[in-house]
Amino acid sequence: MTSSLDTLFTWIRTESPTHDVAGVNLMMDLVVAQMTDAPVAVERIRGEQGLGDALILRAGPQRDEPAILVMSHLDTVHPIGTIADDLPLRVEGDRLYGPGVYDMKGGAYFALEAFKDVARKGNAARPMIFLVTPDEEIGSPMTRPIIEDLGRRSAFALVTEPARDGGKIVTSRKGVGRFDVHVEGRPAHAGSRHQDGRNAIYEAARQILAIEALTDYARGITTTVGMVSGGTAVNTIPQHCQFPVDLRVETVADGEALTAAIMGLKAHHPDMKVTVTGDMNRPPYECSDETAKLFDHAKALAAEIGFDLVSSPRAGGGSDGNFTAAIGIPTLDGLGIDGDGAHTLNEYGLISSIAPRQRLMQRLLETLR
Repeated sequence: MTSSLDTLFTWIRTESPTHDVAGVNLMMDLVVAQMTDAPVAVERIRGEQGLGDALILRAGPQRDEPAILVMSHLDTVHPIGTIADDLPLRVEGDRLYGPGVYDMKGGAYFALEAFKDVARKGNAARPMIFLVTPDEEIGSPMTRPIIEDLGRRSAFALVTEPARDGGKIVTSRKGVGRFDVHVEGRPAHAGSRHQDGRNAIYEAARQILAIEALTDYARGITTTVGMVSGGTAVNTIPQHCQFPVDLRVETVADGEALTAAIMGLKAHHPDMKVTVTGDMNRPPYECSDETAKLFDHAKALAAEIGFDLVSSPRAGGGSDGNFTAAIGIPTLDGLGIDGDGAHTLNEYGLISSIAPRQRLMQRLLETLR
């Protein structure tokens, strides 16, 4: 475990925010090096859209049958310098602190170790594919087509996002929609020509109220406007105002209905213009009967290992598992490290969770037939 932790420390020190191509590609280099002494075929896909590279690792029996697909991302939300200033790498009891350790370098590392171990032993139940992505934290714009293509050729998908709320597994997630709203009015001097202006910020405020009113907790629908930008000077009627919208839904039908409502926003004044772009970023991940069976199988394996595997309530955040679940692939998520503080300056993973969850991943790769 000590040598494994030393390697994980190197991963955490290698800061890799999504848009830092050099940092993300250094992480990909570490994965390639990790596989050099195992019978694993490595395909490196050059990054596009200003993003880092992706990796597809293949191992296991060379049979023409659907594979077991494992997915991890190595991009994080923490900017370069976080480890030096706000979230230093440190161990406090069972807690390992550092940027990205919980979401999701800890889980990715031990899943890759399990993948490599099964490849060496030659006892995989099916062909194995491990997809390592550079862009999950921004919605996987580059790798979504790869995920869906590999998913359609797979029997199961296993996702190493962090465990939830004390080690719970994830079998369903909300769908995520992202939209950008632009309001255009008419500029004017706020003192001498106020009546000639059409205040874009005022109109945007009315639109924001309408958007926030779409939230329906009973149906699991939330709409959030978290940022607003507009205006040029305190004494000028603003011509422009922009804001993004975050949408979360539990069902495909609600995703379609809420998308139509947001895309259909209209200005209240004929001299104003409202333009909306965007769509569902990730479809809802609903717990199918086959996913429930996959969870039951994992739960039985965990019991053999010595811990109780519990399914969490529907997770609010999206993951790449949303894509595989939406195309009908039984998907188990939250297989990563236990801990807390994702996307915060108190992020940590529990060291004691690594060995049993690595063993669980190994047993899944050995038994999913």
